[in-house]
Order: sequence, then structure tokens, then C-alpha cells
Amino acid sequence: MLDLMAGFVHSQALRALIEFRVLDILMNGPATLDDLAVTTQVPPDRLRVALNATVALGLLRLKDDAYDLTRRGAALTGVPGLADMIRHHDVLYRDLADPAAFFRGETETELARFWPYVFGAGAADDPDTAQRYSQLMTDSQTLVAEETLQALPLKDTKHLMDVGGGTGAFLRHALKTTPGLQATLFDLPAVVATADQTFRDANLSSRVAIRPGSFRDESLPSGADTISLVRVLYDHADDTIAKLLSNAYDALPTGGRIIISEPMTGGATPTKAGDAYFAVYTLAMDTGRTRSISEISAALAKAGFAEITAPKTNRPF
Repeated sequence: MLDLMAGFVHSQALRALIEFRVLDILMNGPATLDDLAVTTQVPPDRLRVALNATVALGLLRLKDDAYDLTRRGAALTGVPGLADMIRHHDVLYRDLADPAAFFRGETETELARFWPYVFGAGAADDPDTAQRYSQLMTDSQTLVAEETLQALPLKDTKHLMDVGGGTGAFLRHALKTTPGLQATLFDLPAVVATADQTFRDANLSSRVAIRPGSFRDESLPSGADTISLVRVLYDHADDTIAKLLSNAYDALPTGGRIIISEPMTGGATPTKAGDAYFAVYTLAMDTGRTRSISEISAALAKAGFAEITAPKTNRPF
């Protein structure tokens, strides 16, 4: 029970470590409390509490009066965008400041304003808003792409269309790991505005067609034999995803394939990642919800898809 009550404190100790850039400092080798206090400009007696907290959490080790990274702590520095994701959670924590009001639906959440692209018209035309959304999604997409394509390789795919694919992070990984693959990126105009340059920078532009559009308002382009929806469905309400999946079915040829990759709940067997985190996060977004494998499978079947499978993955996201 103490671990449950202390969970928020643990998360803030991690956040402090990020803000003080302690992980980056220790990548150069162990450092004493006094050295770290000078570098971070935090009073030593207060910094000691923060550092020892993260020692207890397994992120740092303390030996001979010097702090050093553990394997787990060092791994944090190697995950693209992870520090920004940790910082971003302040928004969710503020939304949960009054949990009773939050679960009653009485809170006007910040997350709903952070992700305005899901509301469609108007908000997603703002380049600054689109940039904030796309950068956070891009930074966190590397591990998602690796995990997805390991579970569902594209060796038999000739043309992949990524719907709601942002600036193309998932497609870039797919193209780099699948020789001969052609691709289409479909997303809102403000979101894909910078995608062309990123594909050029990666020497992939000759293999990609960028199609600006909204799956809320128009049909999906045809021509792909596989469609991917990576972290898309849980952003949207049931009626929106029903229309999207139906349009995806219509856009695919006979024998075509659709890939759904996103966090899911445990259904009748709730899970920590799916039900105690992602379901709460999407509730704060106020537009979609985290669904179970069986719910998504049922939606796919209703849209016309058959031979629906759910490969095992190593990570819940």
C-alpha cells in the first residue's frame, strides 16, 4: 500500500533528475554530491534527498560517496524523447489533482487542450499546435516502430499507407528496414507540412507519397496493400473509428492487411499499463478511449476484416 501512496513522489523524484540533467552529467562518470550541487545549483542538503530517492528507485547507485548511473538509469538517456515524455506528464498530473472531480467528469482537462488535433476543423490548422503534437509523437515513436515491425514484419508488403502518421516517423523506420517498400503518408495538412523535408533528409523521399487529408471527412487513398494505424484509434470515439476502419477496408485490395498498433486494456483481466495508466490518460484527453483487444477485433470484424490476430509484444505501448 505504501508503494501505491508513494507513486506520485517517485515520479517527481524522476522528474527532478531530468530537470537537473543529472543523468546527462553522470554519463561522463561518477560525481560527488558537492560536485553535482555546484553543477545543478541545488543546495546540497536538498539535492541529497532527491539523489538518494532515485538511488532507492534503482536509477542511480551510491558508492564511496559518489553517485553513478545504474544500467536502468543509463538506459533512460538512450531512449529518444523519453525526457520530454516525462516532462509532459505534468499536464496529466494537474488534471488528476482532484481525482474525484476528474472521474466524475467535472474537470476541464489540460490534456484535452494539448491534443486539439483530434477535434478536427480549425485547431489542427494551427502549425504551432501541430508541431507540439508531432514532435512529441515523433520522439516517442522509435520504440513503437521497432516493436510493431518486429511483431508484424512487412516482408510481403509492397505498399504501406500509414494513416494518421504524423511527420512520418513510423514510415521512416518501415522504409529503412524493408527494402523495396513503397509508402504513403496520410494525415492532416498542418501535421504533414514538415514531413517532406524529413523524408528528404533520410534519402527516402523517392519512395513516399504524402497525401494531406482528414480521415474524418474523406475517403482514404487507394493503392496500398497494407494500412497501418499506429496509436490512432485510442485518440477517437467509437463512431469515428467505425468510419475509419470501414474506409480502410474499402481502400484495401482483396487480401490486403491492416495493422493496429497502440496501447490496449486487458478487457476482462485489467492490466497496470492498459487500465491503470493508458485508460486514465485517454480519459483525460476527453475524445477517445483505450480499448481491449476484443473490442478492437470486434470493430475490425464489423468493418469487414477477417483472420484477425493479436501477436504478443514485449512492451505494452
